[in-house]
Amino acid sequence: MSELVPPDPWAALRRHTPARIALGRSGGSLPTAELLRFASAHARARDAVHVPLDTAQLAAELAAAGWPPLQVASQAPTRPEYLRRPDWGRRLRPDDAQALREAAATVGPVDLVVVLADGLSAIAAQQHALPVMQGLHAALQAGSASEGPPPTWAPVVIATQARVALADDVGAALQARLALILLGERPGLSAADSLGAYLTWAPQPGRTDAERNCVSNIRPDGLSPAAAGQRLAWLVRQALRRRLSGVALKDDSATELLPR
Repeated sequence: MSELVPPDPWAALRRHTPARIALGRSGGSLPTAELLRFASAHARARDAVHVPLDTAQLAAELAAAGWPPLQVASQAPTRPEYLRRPDWGRRLRPDDAQALREAAATVGPVDLVVVLADGLSAIAAQQHALPVMQGLHAALQAGSASEGPPPTWAPVVIATQARVALADDVGAALQARLALILLGERPGLSAADSLGAYLTWAPQPGRTDAERNCVSNIRPDGLSPAAAGQRLAWLVRQALRRRLSGVALKDDSATELLPR
């Protein structure tokens, strides 16, 4: 077998990255083992897109942690339509938007609303969204006195068939100064469970991606949920202080968090 599949000179680098490098070859083709690994990774990526978010389990976990959630859905009625019509995934169902406006009447204007959403990988949201939110909350609560009191939170929202911009509708309905959506990113062949976080100042329909800050690749083999929580806490504080987000807010969190 060693004569059929010669060693690849890059093989030693594979322990440093999940990227598909040093695959080797058998004649003019991939070795069978690598072909099978590719097929497995492709299947995991497809499953991540189509497996639904277990909202009941996520809601129970949130309630147990002290955050009884509100639940909403986008205007995409089914998964196939969600995939074909991204615009439907960016807007709330009218009944859900009204329910959030009614909830806002009791909680009043708030600094921050956090939305946990399926996106293109419900697996990522199921596994990593709550730990990220817990890390964010702990980091905000631990802020120094010079940073002022911790931000006020709206009820946490679980959203299904959601795109990033759905947080604009949610934030506007709940009268939140900032909207943060944690949702599954488009899965790849090396990561089917990657979570993305998008922060928007003054959320309202029509916001562009240039007006958001993004923290991506949140997963145990990427940016850890704990580290993501710290980074997001820095962005939240800065966005509230400076009243902006997106390209106008440079992410200097890594520098700010260094020991002095």
